[in-house]
Amino acid sequence: MGSCENLPNHELISCLKKDEVAIIMVPFPAQGHLNQLLQLSCLISSYDLPVYYVGSATHNRQARVRANALNPSDIAKIHFHDLPTPEFASPEPDFNSSSKFPAHLQPSWDACMLLREPIASFFRDISSKSRRVVVVHDSLMSYNVQDVKSFPNVESYVYNCISVFTLYCLICITRGLSVQLEEELLKKLPSLEGIMTDEIREFGASQKPYMEIGSEVRSEQNKKQWAIGPILPTKLDHISNGNNICLDWLNKQPPRSVLYISFGTTTSFPYREIKELAMGLEQSKQKFIWVLRDANRGDIFTGEARKVELPEGFEERVKEVGLVVRDWAPQPEILAHSSTGGFMSHCGWNSCIESITMGVPIAAWPMHSDQPKNGFLVTEILKIGMLVREWGKRDELVTASTIENVVRKLMASEEGDVIRKRAEELGEAVRRSTEKGGASRKELDSFIAHITR
Repeated sequence: MGSCENLPNHELISCLKKDEVAIIMVPFPAQGHLNQLLQLSCLISSYDLPVYYVGSATHNRQARVRANALNPSDIAKIHFHDLPTPEFASPEPDFNSSSKFPAHLQPSWDACMLLREPIASFFRDISSKSRRVVVVHDSLMSYNVQDVKSFPNVESYVYNCISVFTLYCLICITRGLSVQLEEELLKKLPSLEGIMTDEIREFGASQKPYMEIGSEVRSEQNKKQWAIGPILPTKLDHISNGNNICLDWLNKQPPRSVLYISFGTTTSFPYREIKELAMGLEQSKQKFIWVLRDANRGDIFTGEARKVELPEGFEERVKEVGLVVRDWAPQPEILAHSSTGGFMSHCGWNSCIESITMGVPIAAWPMHSDQPKNGFLVTEILKIGMLVREWGKRDELVTASTIENVVRKLMASEEGDVIRKRAEELGEAVRRSTEKGGASRKELDSFIAHITR
């Protein structure tokens, strides 16, 4: 402990009582963001460093309850610090909205902008007990952590929850630079139109001025940056819920025969879309697990969810080939299961990285935000999936016959088999990268070495 050398005894004792380095994680309160920073917390904590996970009590609880694929004994090592939850409205999603963006979550995001003071006071507390405090915060929480600059022993790092490819495209577009892709691919690159509401665009822009403060992980050439994905556990040996209905059902199916369908935590479908999807699945005659849930509310612990209606008799007719699940499902475990052969997904980055890591090809159906770019990355660049519908046609109803064709192509055609083999090979390479000596592990080791220097 170099900084405690040559001190008089009374100072030496208080110096040695301090944590060398403490890490404070500040996530943005949406499931796909909470999830990633909790995974990263567990990784950093595995280096025997104290990690504090800071958020409103409601969202900290959500992170714990929904911690897919993480080992409970790893989560137990994280210090959750609950901030008082500001009051916010938590309406149900608008199922019939023309835009799929979850605008109903805006009140919970606006409320989290009131956390600057309690976060700063937590920094003050931990910085008095540590030689160095390292704040890792979601880019959308930059305003809330701006007070890091008031403490000489606190430094901050921006964590981006989106793919490097999407980040790169956004940087190019905002700076008026051209995205470096071949002409043919550029023609297919989805536009930014319709990806979000004006409110969230302004919300994101309002964080920009605070991103430069004391931060070292930026997409600028002269700043240090680390590419540390995938951060989810790649070996699911503790299976989070062994007696889960989905996993039990998968155990009885042939290898790579099941299509898993889920559209994440921020997408809701109107009845007419659900009906087309149900009919398409039934007509495809392929095995499936369909997680049929609406988007989260801002507070997932309030209010009843609607029971999403399926066409009459559907579940009875498909009971030999399909399983419809209305609860929270253990997605990484489902994707890691040997019976799973495809994933129909909204292409949120968590879902993409889970599918890529587990070697499962994707039927890409992007809904909003970074998803259209992720879908493009998966289908056009990595070539481990196929589009359900193009972004330019997002306002059209996706028909049962379109769904039937995509499902058959992915699950029961030579083209599907080629894509599946490519996905399996990529998964293998990605999993290797997280092991000792692998590229991803080296990046993480380098980040840990830097913050504990």
